[in-house]
Amino acid sequence: MDPSGRVTVGRLEADSLELVRGRLGELRYHIISLRQAGAAKSDLSGLLGRFQRVKLRDLVVFSRQFATMIDAGLSVVKCLDILQQQCRNPRLAEVVGAVKHDVAGGASLTDALAKHTRVFSPLYVNMVRSAETGGMLDQVLDRLASFLEKEQEVRGKIKSAMTYPVVVFSFSILMLMGLVFVVLPKFKVIFESMQLKLPMATRLLLGVSDVGRHYWFFVLAALLGLLIAFKLYARTPGGALAVDWIKLRLPVFGDLIMKGCISRFARTFGTLITSGVPVLRALEIVAETAGNRVLSDTINRARASIKEGEKISTPLFSSRVFPVMVIQMIAVGEETGRLDQMLLKVSDFYDKEVDATLKALTSLIEPVMIVGLGVIVGLIAVSVISPIYELVGSIG
Repeated sequence: MDPSGRVTVGRLEADSLELVRGRLGELRYHIISLRQAGAAKSDLSGLLGRFQRVKLRDLVVFSRQFATMIDAGLSVVKCLDILQQQCRNPRLAEVVGAVKHDVAGGASLTDALAKHTRVFSPLYVNMVRSAETGGMLDQVLDRLASFLEKEQEVRGKIKSAMTYPVVVFSFSILMLMGLVFVVLPKFKVIFESMQLKLPMATRLLLGVSDVGRHYWFFVLAALLGLLIAFKLYARTPGGALAVDWIKLRLPVFGDLIMKGCISRFARTFGTLITSGVPVLRALEIVAETAGNRVLSDTINRARASIKEGEKISTPLFSSRVFPVMVIQMIAVGEETGRLDQMLLKVSDFYDKEVDATLKALTSLIEPVMIVGLGVIVGLIAVSVISPIYELVGSIG
């Protein structure tokens, strides 16, 4: 960046990077990025970096380091310059570089972050906006890091709890495919050569095997078509509402989804209020990040009622969606003026509930999958053995 603030890109020939730094310093240039021409990343790696996803862990580290440097008295541009060099995620480094460029050009940090919606959520942007207004950027960034850490912890528990069932289910599907497409056709040749009269179950099973082997591409196309149709339907407002409503009504899993959504609602709402975001704006952000359209619509209706002067707890109680305990805690928080603290307590409570539900679900899924797999394999075995048993009986 030259003394007038204009960003330029160029080459300078010298024996070392330090000599280049010295010459640019004499010209009063501020170095944004400096590297050897031959050390540039390949086009392929740069292209892959653009499509790399920014994980919650990366944002946690970014926010925590940003807060520490702001607290130490460094300027925002200098902090972003250091963070760009330290980012291990190429995608995040690129975004931080763009944010730094915008801030150095005179834009506010909030406006610069708002341009990158795939990396910085509305929650993140609005909390930074409130921090810039109130002059407490370091505190809000630290609070954001704690919020993202909690979100990452919950997601990690869900993933770890579902790893074993997914592995067992995948192995079961592969085993069943091997039975249907490899083992059964060999038995069919034997049955046909002996001209046996096959039971209904055996004929159905062999029919499924034939359809799967000879018309697998039609079956695959039909399944893909159904999946695409479902995805398109789920993207419509009515479809998304119907799908999310069904999710909440699922046995066992519906309870887990509801508890997770309530925990996110309470944590997001509490964090926003603590950071100084107005209640109506906070509810708008919470509705966007609720993770379930049924809850989002309920929150939006509550927001409309609050505009007319009602308390937060009143429309939430009328919706019959939120548990009574959550509504009572919100009502107490409104009465005592400690709504943010009550919401964070609700979030901590439901985090523990999610953890307990996950443990119960994991212990329940294992025997259910084993029994289900045993029943399926047993039906296949009986369907195959029955004709053989009848053959042995007729020979006897």
